[in-house]
Amino acid sequence: MYATTKLAFSLALLSTSFASPIEQRACVGPNVNAATVALIKEFEGFVASPSPDPIGLPTVGYGHLCQTSGCSEVPYSFPLSESTATQLLASDLKSPQQAITLDTASSVVLNANQYGALVSWAFNVGNGNAGSSTLIKRLNAGEDEGTVIAQELPKWNKAGGETLPGLVRRRAAEVDLAQTATSVGALPVGC
Repeated sequence: MYATTKLAFSLALLSTSFASPIEQRACVGPNVNAATVALIKEFEGFVASPSPDPIGLPTVGYGHLCQTSGCSEVPYSFPLSESTATQLLASDLKSPQQAITLDTASSVVLNANQYGALVSWAFNVGNGNAGSSTLIKRLNAGEDEGTVIAQELPKWNKAGGETLPGLVRRRAAEVDLAQTATSVGALPVGC
C-alpha cells in the first residue's frame, strides 16, 4: 500500500515537473463582462426554437449549437424566453471562457474587453480552432495583445468556405470591444 501511494505521488510530481506552464494551470476562467454578452447577443440573435443558422447548423437561444436531435440537451422548454436563452448563453460561455484562459500563457495580460472579445470569437469559431490559431500562438510568444487581436481577428470571417458579411461585422465589433479602454483586468487569473 505504502509503495503504491509513494509511486503515485512520485508520478504526479514528475508529471508536473515536465508540464508546460499552460498545462499546470487549472484555473477557472473569469466570466465575461456585460459588453461581451451584449455583443454576442447582437450577432447571434435570439432564436426561440431550434432553427438552422446561416450555414445550416441547428441553433437555439443566442447561438447554442444543438448537440442532439431537437436540441434535447437544453434544460428549458421551447420556445425559449429571452431570459432562459440568456441563462443558456451564460452556461455555454463557460467553455470558451475556460479555453481562452487555459490556451493563453500565464504571461499574457488581457483586460476585460480584450478577454471578452476573444471569448466571443472562441464561442463563434470553436475552442479547438481558437486554441490552435496563430492569434493564440502570437499572444503566447509575447507579442502586443492589442496589435495581435486587431490583426488576427479579422481573418476569421469565413464559414463554409465563404466570407460572410455578418462575420466581417462581428470581427470588427470584437476588435472595437478589445480596443475599448478599461482598467478591469481579466487575465492572468493568478492561480
